[in-house]
Amino acid sequence: MAARAADPVRLARAAGPGAWSGLIAVMALMLLSGCISVIPRGVPQPPVPLTGSNAALVGTHRGPVAAGLGYRDANTRTALAAFTASCPRLSRRSDTSGLTRPDDWAPACAAAAGWPPEDAATFFSTYFETATVARGEAFVTGYYEPEIAGVRTRQPGFDVPVYVLPPDLVRARPGDAPPQPGGGQPLGRYDASGRFVAYPDRAAIENGALAGRGLEIAWVADRAELFFLQVQGSGRLRAPDGTIMRLGYAGQNGYPYTGIGSLLRARGLIGSGPGQYPGSMQGILRYLHDHPDEGRALMQQNRSYVFFREATSTGTVGALGVPIAPRTSLAVDPAFVPLGAPVWLQSDDSSEVSGLWVAQDTGGAIKGANRFDSFWGTGADARTIAGGMSAHGQALILLPKGTLARLNGQ
Repeated sequence: MAARAADPVRLARAAGPGAWSGLIAVMALMLLSGCISVIPRGVPQPPVPLTGSNAALVGTHRGPVAAGLGYRDANTRTALAAFTASCPRLSRRSDTSGLTRPDDWAPACAAAAGWPPEDAATFFSTYFETATVARGEAFVTGYYEPEIAGVRTRQPGFDVPVYVLPPDLVRARPGDAPPQPGGGQPLGRYDASGRFVAYPDRAAIENGALAGRGLEIAWVADRAELFFLQVQGSGRLRAPDGTIMRLGYAGQNGYPYTGIGSLLRARGLIGSGPGQYPGSMQGILRYLHDHPDEGRALMQQNRSYVFFREATSTGTVGALGVPIAPRTSLAVDPAFVPLGAPVWLQSDDSSEVSGLWVAQDTGGAIKGANRFDSFWGTGADARTIAGGMSAHGQALILLPKGTLARLNGQ
């Protein structure tokens, strides 16, 4: 959700093509920390030959004709609706991938507004051409909108606070702290003497660093469930009387995200052997519940802490600023995929992710070419699918016709 997102995690990109099969297994286990979200999900990237900082520099190549992709009716209908909803944003935002300009989208957006849904496949065939970024080798995880037990006012059984963004959490003024690798100023706070210092980390916050400041927006029953809600970046709280409170991402305390799945794996606790836990979000959550003291210490290894605001929208809003849709919306790295662009995924090991999607969100750990996070909605089924999603295959970016010719100077 919306990215749904905190400061990026710098992810491994150095592995060569021969490491692909081994890396897939490692990635699947490392992402178990909660790579099912749009906030930092420390997962290594597929081994693509990245030599630049965006899609235009890495290399983009013409793909197959869009009309031959093998569209499915229901899939293209929802993708058309999502693309149409994205159009007002497409015409106003710059594309950091270097592939498109706002005017490039005008013909498709003008046609989309009145296009008959029953003929959505013809729309995508008429207005788009396909392209691969680098080799097009895709790695896809999943995210969802969690719902956990929570209340607005503290009561017995609901003792874990949910905090709003503290007003003293700020970015350093230039010269007060070294800039981050990307050039931006770090997050932290100014102490009583006016010196810029790091903000309290997860352990300090959970041990009361923010208590008594009136920052509690809600209270939840389960610390581990809140941890995963923070990983997702947004979600819903359900009170005992059935009332719902929606939470949206508000900010993060400035520390990089650490995936606890990779820590469990390093300790030999993930796997299929005796005493090991399944390699999924559900397996990690079971470990945290079975071992509350060790689990709390493990969660505190992730020093990143997410703050929330009450969300008033009726649906989950992605980084593009429009509601995202289950089995339709993707989180992407906007340096490699234009936000709002349709994306065709063909997975080798998951038919669930194969088909047409629309890039409408971002994620702190969704970095690099052909790295995607698929949105599955809310509820038990969404949680199960997203929690176990780890698929690889091929990705095609659908660009307005004529884009590739312009990029090639034709």
